[in-house]
Amino acid sequence: MTGAGVIVDIEQARFNMIEQQIRTWEVLDQDVLDLLLAVRREDFVPAAYRLLAFADLEIPLGDGERMWAPRMEARVIQELKLRPRESVLEIGTGSGYLTALLARQGAQVTSVEINPRLAKDARAKLARAGFGSVEQAQGDGARGWGRATYDAIVLTGSTPVLPDAFVLQLNPGGRVFAVVGEPPVMMARLVRWVAPGALAKRILFETVIDPLTNAATPASFEF
Repeated sequence: MTGAGVIVDIEQARFNMIEQQIRTWEVLDQDVLDLLLAVRREDFVPAAYRLLAFADLEIPLGDGERMWAPRMEARVIQELKLRPRESVLEIGTGSGYLTALLARQGAQVTSVEINPRLAKDARAKLARAGFGSVEQAQGDGARGWGRATYDAIVLTGSTPVLPDAFVLQLNPGGRVFAVVGEPPVMMARLVRWVAPGALAKRILFETVIDPLTNAATPASFEF
């Protein structure tokens, strides 16, 4: 097979992913679909799984971590409705692909990864793809990160409860995407700051994803 043939196959696979997986999961925003065409997902998957870059599955990243399925990434991008220059905190860099999507939208991204190997790999992939401006940190962000505030916060692993720390890190109008709960019942939620002390909470869909390392747990009851 020629090099040109490989390129055609990859682009056909990318197109099929969008038409067969993304659109059927209620992702119809043309800007989001164009974003998925522009950012090369295959550059962020481990080399051993490159041929599965566009498959409807969670790709292993090693150390028990997995990359979101494409439809999950696309749906979250659509729900966040980011505007250029908005600030985003991502908890769990993982492969770096969602980070790249956020940055390509013009967002100022701070991404935190607890796994040193994944953090190093994602940094290299983001730099090669032209996203060197992303602020990356290696550490535990499962219950909040630093003192800065953000327009959007994304948790890429689930959490049994959403820590108040993330809500306190929102700018006015800011929103948090998180998958909250424990197996077999988890809900993807969008929490939005609407006024001081007032939040709008919306359940988006049911799903099950792996938890963040050191995710917050419900307070135990004392009798």
